[in-house]
Amino acid sequence: MSANTDRYEIAVARYFEAWNAVGPEELAKTVAAAWTADGSYTDPLADVAGHDEIAAVIAGAHEQFPGYAFRSAGTVDGHHDTARFSWELVNETGGTPSGGGSAPVAGFDVITLDADGRIRSVLGFLDRVPAGA
Repeated sequence: MSANTDRYEIAVARYFEAWNAVGPEELAKTVAAAWTADGSYTDPLADVAGHDEIAAVIAGAHEQFPGYAFRSAGTVDGHHDTARFSWELVNETGGTPSGGGSAPVAGFDVITLDADGRIRSVLGFLDRVPAGA
């Protein structure tokens, strides 16, 4: 794997650490590690900027889907300062994402990175969302 590919993989790993953080302190820490101070997150349900607002969106997802975790659903593909990847939200059993193939929410995200590999922006797309969510 090239150093350039590592950059995308590391950024996406930090992204999932933030989305799977437990508790407000860990969430704040992981969001700050993953995003720039003025970073943004936009999907069909949210359009926010800054660490506090991003953390609030993530906390809201945890409230809506307790016991679920975000995981990669494929490989990370990137060029220049942009990467894309698919993800799914799965039920956790014993602390390990499992769900027996059941992922009520799935999508893909496109991220833009700064020179240090932190996320400047996320554009999220939802491929599967349960009715009423």
